[in-house]
Amino acid sequence: MSVIVVGSMAFDDIETPFGKSNKIIGGAGTYIAYAAANFVQPVQQVSVVGYDFPAEELEELRRRGVETEAVEIVPDRKSFFWAGKYHLDMNTRDTLVTELNVLGDFKPVIPESYQGADFLMLGNLAPSVQLSVINQLTKRPKLIVLDTMNFWMDIALPELEDVISKIDVLLVNDSEARQLTAEFSLVKAAKKILTMGPKYLIIKKGEHGALLFHENQVFVAPALPLEEVFDPTGAGDTFAGGFIGHLAKTGDISFESMKTAIIVGSALASFCVEKFGTTRLKEISKEDIHQRVQQFRELTNYQAELS
Repeated sequence: MSVIVVGSMAFDDIETPFGKSNKIIGGAGTYIAYAAANFVQPVQQVSVVGYDFPAEELEELRRRGVETEAVEIVPDRKSFFWAGKYHLDMNTRDTLVTELNVLGDFKPVIPESYQGADFLMLGNLAPSVQLSVINQLTKRPKLIVLDTMNFWMDIALPELEDVISKIDVLLVNDSEARQLTAEFSLVKAAKKILTMGPKYLIIKKGEHGALLFHENQVFVAPALPLEEVFDPTGAGDTFAGGFIGHLAKTGDISFESMKTAIIVGSALASFCVEKFGTTRLKEISKEDIHQRVQQFRELTNYQAELS
């Protein structure tokens, strides 16, 4: 089964309490593609880059089964660039520089070869861009997953609500769920969001795991306790790539399958944070992923006896 991934491909400059990356490859679409390609091929990438984006990076993605026909290369402009500095707790960060460059007026075009894809992963982008992709597909995918953030809630809420009404799975973090619904309780927030259109909701809680909501069902996934979190940039996007990659591999979009997909996504994200950028994602093998998933399973494997 094929999966379309829509998202930014960019440069990041990251500083954490453990070091500084200088200019490296980043972007939501890049992280999602590297993660998803471990499970399903082709990953059909939709993005835009400038003349400065390395050709060898595109070649590496293609080598892993990522199709780049819909990655537009703008010859006279630079790629999207973001610079940020993380605080000591690694949960908060300051944005130092944002240069939209080619992403500022990105108008994705879905080629004929991508039509008929079974899965669509809409990475964090302007809601108008996400909506344009949905509208270009001649056949609705089996599953549409949407990632978004508080920035779009601040400046484009009506458009975001329109996109949310058309998708199957929404990915947000806990603060975004609260902002979107004006509810502090995540259970109340989830109930509200599920009336907006999605059948499933995933609320990411970083080092505290993730929650999956569907109708009256709730699944709580743990986060793997790590000795060191070197760089959390892209962890949420990597989670999304692992999540949709597993679903596309199995073709099963039931609640039970999504529970496993969340564990798989969490396992991939736990690798991502171990080094700057996409470095760790390029190093891991399928056996590494299998062993990490087993670690997650052991976290929740218990036997209790009541006397």
